[in-house]
Amino acid sequence: MSKPVYGKNASQSRNVEKIPGPVWALVVGLILFLIWTPFQVALFNGQALDYENAIYVSALLSGLMLLLWVGLYYKKFKLEEQRDLTAAVSLLLPVLYALSVFVAVSHYMAMNLFFIQSMYAAVFIIAFYLLKQKQLNVVIQNAVLAVAYFIVGFGLLNWLGGWKFAGNLVGWFTSTVTNGRYWDAVMVDSNGLRLTSVFQYANTYAAFLMAFLFVAVFALIRSRKWYGTLTHAFMLVPLIVSLLLTLSRGGLVMLPVAFVLLLLFLKPVQQILWIVHLGIAGIAALIVTTPVSDLGISLNAQQIDGVTKLVANFNAGDAFKGWAYLLGASAVATALSWAIQKYAAPWLHRKLGGSESRKLTGLWIPLGSVVMVAIIAFLFIGTSAKNILPANISVRLENINFRQHSVLERITFYKDSMKVIKDYPILGTGGGGWATLYEKYENNPYTVRQVHNFFLQYLIEVGIVGFVLFMSFILYIFYKYIRGYVKRDKDDFQNGFFFLIIALSILIHSLLDFNLSYAFMGILVFIGLAGMTVVMDSKPLRKGWNKKGVRLGYLAALTIGTVYMLFLSITYISSASDGMKAKKLVNVSQSYEELKTPLVAALKERPSHPESALMLSSIDQTVFAQTQDEQFLAESYSVLTRALKDEPFNKQLLVQLASYYDLKGQSDLAYKVYLDNTVNFNWDIDWYSELFNRGALLAQEASAQKDDAKLQEFLQTVFKTYEHVLANIEHLKTLPPEQLQGRPFAITPIIALNIGNMQLLKGDAEAAAATVKLGFTGNYAELADSGNLWTTDWYAGFIRISSDLGQATFAQQPADLSPMYVHSQNGLQAYKLLATHPEFKTTPAIALNVGKMQYMTRQTQLAISTLQQVLTDDYNDATNREIARWYLAAQQRAGIAPDQAVYDKLIAADPAEAEQVTQIANTRLN
Repeated sequence: MSKPVYGKNASQSRNVEKIPGPVWALVVGLILFLIWTPFQVALFNGQALDYENAIYVSALLSGLMLLLWVGLYYKKFKLEEQRDLTAAVSLLLPVLYALSVFVAVSHYMAMNLFFIQSMYAAVFIIAFYLLKQKQLNVVIQNAVLAVAYFIVGFGLLNWLGGWKFAGNLVGWFTSTVTNGRYWDAVMVDSNGLRLTSVFQYANTYAAFLMAFLFVAVFALIRSRKWYGTLTHAFMLVPLIVSLLLTLSRGGLVMLPVAFVLLLLFLKPVQQILWIVHLGIAGIAALIVTTPVSDLGISLNAQQIDGVTKLVANFNAGDAFKGWAYLLGASAVATALSWAIQKYAAPWLHRKLGGSESRKLTGLWIPLGSVVMVAIIAFLFIGTSAKNILPANISVRLENINFRQHSVLERITFYKDSMKVIKDYPILGTGGGGWATLYEKYENNPYTVRQVHNFFLQYLIEVGIVGFVLFMSFILYIFYKYIRGYVKRDKDDFQNGFFFLIIALSILIHSLLDFNLSYAFMGILVFIGLAGMTVVMDSKPLRKGWNKKGVRLGYLAALTIGTVYMLFLSITYISSASDGMKAKKLVNVSQSYEELKTPLVAALKERPSHPESALMLSSIDQTVFAQTQDEQFLAESYSVLTRALKDEPFNKQLLVQLASYYDLKGQSDLAYKVYLDNTVNFNWDIDWYSELFNRGALLAQEASAQKDDAKLQEFLQTVFKTYEHVLANIEHLKTLPPEQLQGRPFAITPIIALNIGNMQLLKGDAEAAAATVKLGFTGNYAELADSGNLWTTDWYAGFIRISSDLGQATFAQQPADLSPMYVHSQNGLQAYKLLATHPEFKTTPAIALNVGKMQYMTRQTQLAISTLQQVLTDDYNDATNREIARWYLAAQQRAGIAPDQAVYDKLIAADPAEAEQVTQIANTRLN
């Protein structure tokens, strides 16, 4: 294998070397792959049918390209140098993920990560051999830059109101465009409006922009063509403005770190030019960022009830002004950069060129830039200079400190990740291990499916063995690249430096975030590593490595592995397509066979796929409830237990299993599902609430049956768990005041109701009253102060308040109906407890409130039955008319012919009731 030729003899090499057509086809394939990948759902390890198909299609495409590479290079392939062996070793990375599948805590997630790692290895090998050829190296560099610049333009199009045009540009080849708009190219979070372009996550977009800002300035300085100089100079301002619009503190913190490290690789003249060009573009960007930011906010967001919401407010005049500011600043900065390259750069080379050969001359400017960065940071964080920035950006800068909540939260994630590593040290948890296990190990109730540190997450997934191999692979490439850089003329490494910038920038930022959970970012890193490998210091291997048998054996193993991955990809694509077909049918079809057929097909290839298993088991349970045919219940159990074998920590599957036991009449086993898994969902207050619900009902049942052994068993397990909840609440008080707690975690009214009820059963009325005081706050506070606890009237009051609160949300129809469900479930649980008392009889007022809550929680048939039982012929009574109103609305909602006699009597009493019935029936429930 010939060594790459750069520098003085590059042009001669280019003239002699002729690239065959099939190789060009491979190059085109890689470029199209680079264009296609970022516009799929960027977060490739999401747990949903909607996201996963892109993983398998990407693995399929990369596998096909790898097979094409084998066909093109098998005769020329040799293992002569260390760099050739490095490419071969890259195959161990997916092998490690394949091994981790056998010990994975989630087979589904582990397989997804195996596909992604296989794709990375394929891209690395293909890119390595293509980049060895100067002509192809230049083409691929230009293609990577073109894709990057398009992504920047795509993001700014969305920011400045052109989301419809942007959606039309990419909507024909991606499913990430809905109603003409790309998903979350501009997003809203607690910090306000943030630019994300194709990534749906602003911090990862910041890492991308940081990398390509440095690539652009490097390309600008090395360009020998006027159009190259103008193009790269023109993109500097949009890159900096976009970076600021992400509001990413991590991006702003890691930017100077990467900048100083990269300066160390440059000659003094290049260092000066980097600083000057970035300084010009930075000043121009700062001048226009405020108007561009303000206009983008006005075009994309609106304050609704004091909350920033994403709303399309396109205004041609505002959009034009935004583009005028941006393009005008870019044009001015471009003109200055062109003049510097035309006149100042040659002068600098003449004046300082002789000093570049002296030792340590390249250190002074980086050291000086550290001081300069510190001064700039002080000005923008500690002085009024920050006021030249938009308010949202200056606030983010102001909050950069080690007591800031995101810093404290990341430290917590890192500490919790070490707990996982301690329990899974050797082979790790398999791919997606953190997302699967974090609820078991978290210090407080946050919801974070990524560790926010790529290296820790990698260590969790593949264990110490895999992590050591991966870091050895990465560090070896960097070491050999730097070693070669020090030994040779730096001009020989220009192409390699382009790729170093990409890999180093993204990997540095990944110390603070999960950038490599985005497959496109991973592809960029592995292309960067391949480009560095091409020009790294490489010694010859012993002749034994290049024997025909070794070479053919390697290619044979590679081919077999690739063919297997292709077969697996096709299988998974078919399964995912069947699952998506069923998911769409659920909303339009009532046919059991029509729904079941694609789900059975999906589960045939992947029997533990969580979403498909959930859908089929849920359908089976629904049909059983209607027909009482045990075969449907048996199938539901079979599907669930098979899925849980590979997905034992999947919360939804466990809830569905408890539902199965409920239908079987085995409520004690359903309770055990919750009890056994409290350790896995340590901070899920809803999980504890459901456990206490079930425990209270079972304890009441055991008490009624005078089964003291069972009663004591339920009391003991529930109280032990309750003490753990109280301990967790006390632990939350120890968090630093700047750190956010995360999800709500407190004693709720329904928890207090159930625990208090069980304390009464234990004979401890004083403790029960104290528990009520602890949990009955806010809207339920009046019940805590009642002097007559635990009576029928007291329960009825709880049911009434829950119903009223639920109905208030129901009537207002906000975007989020979850409070309606929470309050309604509270009231329904209280009703279940009340119904266990032997002397209890349902009153019309209680039945009305219960029926309303059943209706609002989509239990329409139960609502009809509950309301029908207390209907009377007295339509002069307002309560009875309201019962009839909801009863008829429930029938209408269920598609049942209305009770004509009731309807006629209700309308005769008040004709306006007809409209109210229709209004209730047509109100949104989901």
